[in-house]
Amino acid sequence: MSQALIDRIRKKEARIGVIGLGYVGLPLAVEFARAGFDTTGFDVDATKVAAIEAGTSYIPDVRQEDLAAQVKAGRLHATTDVGRLGQMDAIDICVPTPLRKTKDPDLSYVVKAVEAVAATLKKGQLVILESTTYPGTTDEVVQPMLEAKGLRADVDFLLAFSPERVDPGNTQFSTKSIPKVVGGVGPASTEAAAALYGAVVSSVVQVSSTRVAEMVKLLENTFRAVNIGLVNEIALMCRKMDIGVWEVIDAAKTKPFGFMPFYPGPGLGGHCIPIDPSYLSWKARQYGFECRFIELAGQVNGAMPAYVVQRIADALNSVKKPINGSRIHLFGVAYKKGVGDVRESPALDILELLEQRGAKVSYTDPYVERLSHAGHTLEQVPFDTAVTSNCDCAVIATDHQVFDFSRIASMPLVVDTRNALSKFHTPSIFRL
Repeated sequence: MSQALIDRIRKKEARIGVIGLGYVGLPLAVEFARAGFDTTGFDVDATKVAAIEAGTSYIPDVRQEDLAAQVKAGRLHATTDVGRLGQMDAIDICVPTPLRKTKDPDLSYVVKAVEAVAATLKKGQLVILESTTYPGTTDEVVQPMLEAKGLRADVDFLLAFSPERVDPGNTQFSTKSIPKVVGGVGPASTEAAAALYGAVVSSVVQVSSTRVAEMVKLLENTFRAVNIGLVNEIALMCRKMDIGVWEVIDAAKTKPFGFMPFYPGPGLGGHCIPIDPSYLSWKARQYGFECRFIELAGQVNGAMPAYVVQRIADALNSVKKPINGSRIHLFGVAYKKGVGDVRESPALDILELLEQRGAKVSYTDPYVERLSHAGHTLEQVPFDTAVTSNCDCAVIATDHQVFDFSRIASMPLVVDTRNALSKFHTPSIFRL
């Protein structure tokens, strides 16, 4: 069975389905199409489907001309009709896996996607979960749902996990160039999944099980979260000692071994790094293990927005102004530079904390034209208007490269959370 699918993959005859056409699924679908596969994207959002069918990209990492070329060539299609999943030879599930308010994993999107796959599952199909989740999801949740009608994984159909490793806005590493980790429920599943990805990415790393592959993703992002938590704590310590943390990091990273630079900031953001450690902690508690180190890093990172607000208060206090009633302007609300993703962005927490203390908050972010927050909507202020607005305090929350930082540095009062104004040294600039 697996060899038959592998033969179809090698001949580019396999039909590929991708469920979820967001920042993970759409780049993957385009890569499959560019490699010569007949690819169909599935999404519940009809506007995304219509955009793809029109050859229009809504993901910055997917060039419009690349997507349009695949649509025009007839290799890339999009639909809301999950009934067509039965026509696919291989199906990649790339749906969100958020946290509930209780910090428990929310697998509702995965469950809905798997239900759709199970409804049309046929012998010989390959199903791969890419959504970030806790170790055990594939064999504890996905596999039983797919086997409910009698088909057996790694015997009648193939099932694997391959963690997405997309870094939105990264121009150096793309879906094609990032090595793909693959772990199946059995050797046949691993081999078939590796063959599929091997046809579109530069390198495939096979591991022994789905649980290993699931854990790989959590380790990668927990590693980042913990080290960012460490450097954020160092930043707080350096502030107390009147030491420039950025100078310390720049000097430390000259060591050619044993050190990897991480940088402080206003807090963690995005869909992965703030969430994945919670998935790991939740699963570990089921085994009676307490992730004290990981959870401590989460507490440090989670407290950074409040620290930024305190630095804003310090800045305003230096000119004898309170936060209450002050006009405070945020430069950037996305969670990182070069993207428009505001999920878990620390800028939103900063905005909310400032409003709670009576500030009048506005923002500029060329990637986020409109921001719905706390029951009201804010429209972004054009950059030229913002830098001449005579606000009481400007805050660099996201260091988008399109910003003219020399003009921001000339504003009367600035709090820089990203070291974007490292070249400027004036009393009006307050650093993290």
